[in-house]
Amino acid sequence: MNRKLRLAWIIPNVFCYLMAFGLTFFVISNLKGLEEIHRLSIYFVMLFLLLSVSLFGSYRIWTWIKKGKM
Repeated sequence: MNRKLRLAWIIPNVFCYLMAFGLTFFVISNLKGLEEIHRLSIYFVMLFLLLSVSLFGSYRIWTWIKKGKM
């Protein structure tokens, strides 16, 4: 079990979650403005992709730890 390797993968994954929460807060707080300039759908797609990457990263880290590779 290599703790440095775990941290090297977990820290960026945590930052991806923080970016997703920040983007969610931004979209919710600027919902009307984004809708007026027709950019709301783009931000929803970006939010979905960011959450997908974060969840997939968490899944991969979890499987690596479970298999003993990390």
